[in-house]
Amino acid sequence: MKTDAKTIYAQSSDIKSRTYLEYRKDMKQKAIAELEVLPWLRKIIKRSEPDAEVDKFGGDKFLWFLRKGGITREPDFIISAPNVEDRYIEFQYAKEELGAYDFKISKIAPRDRKLKKRMPKANTEILYIIKPKYEYTLIRPEWIINNSTQTVASAWGNAPVFRVSKDKMNALMRGDKDLVYVCKAIDMKINILDFQHEMISIECDKLSHLLQSVIDENKIVKVIPKTLDGFFKVCFILSRIDKTPENANLWLIYLLSYLNIELNLYNLFQLSYCLDFLYPLIDMKDNEAKLFVDGIKRIKEQIIICFNPDGSFQSDKKHPPLDETRCALSCINIIEDLIQDFLTYYEYKTSLKPIRSIFQTIPDIDKTHRFISS
Repeated sequence: MKTDAKTIYAQSSDIKSRTYLEYRKDMKQKAIAELEVLPWLRKIIKRSEPDAEVDKFGGDKFLWFLRKGGITREPDFIISAPNVEDRYIEFQYAKEELGAYDFKISKIAPRDRKLKKRMPKANTEILYIIKPKYEYTLIRPEWIINNSTQTVASAWGNAPVFRVSKDKMNALMRGDKDLVYVCKAIDMKINILDFQHEMISIECDKLSHLLQSVIDENKIVKVIPKTLDGFFKVCFILSRIDKTPENANLWLIYLLSYLNIELNLYNLFQLSYCLDFLYPLIDMKDNEAKLFVDGIKRIKEQIIICFNPDGSFQSDKKHPPLDETRCALSCINIIEDLIQDFLTYYEYKTSLKPIRSIFQTIPDIDKTHRFISS
């Protein structure tokens, strides 16, 4: 039985102030950083431990946002080696140089229920990266406890923290030339994430103006049946008012039939959005799962065909390439989420490959980031 992600999300009290898509976006920023750091971290660990294996760990090992909302309390990475007890790494990074560096007390020294006091995490190190300096350090929880003061951090909702001075942290930091591109890749992908997410605001504004014209200009608003645009408007409205269709399985099959007609990148965004809306509402049977997988593949193929040498995407010369690129990136954002979720919750045999790095579907991240930044 597949988890209804949106229903579970709605029941999670700690994230009700955000929409489901905003929650996913926030969680993906964390995942982008962790997945970009992982290959570099493997090299760092193997320098001193050639037989060690490093991998993601915890509830977000494969999915970058938890089904029940919130964040995992488990470590971010695990280090395994023959005949050695597993060790864990918690990951933090600073976007800029700070006057002092905070570590949540709950992450460093969780409360031991038996001893009824806080104890430093066993077999754990904290990887800390200062991105603009391309520097890192691996710190033991005991060091943080012994070299910090306890206070609260307003940036984390007044959470209790261990605060380490800038001078003490700088004494531990070391540079690594391979870390330069890792940090730049994190920044590029978070910028792309923010850029494509604006599609939702754009569509909200378009719908708002359309509805306002009923009063201001005496216009009649039409949702035209049997068109992808009509299908999209219905799904978009239902999503915003938190309602679901009764025949979601039939809607899915109907939606995927639009892939049989010629679609531009905006149409592909509309279709992907609807697919993302319907997906968590359905427990797919084998025939529906096959249609879903085939649909994902065709969407990916059509997006890649539209990639230009300058990093932009364009399917229709009537539309500005920047707008079409935003549509393409929104599609990629959605379908990568859907691929990971499908591979997690369905045992259906598929040729879909796991997403190892967010936005890996973009043919050239550097060029695309340069294009949207220009």
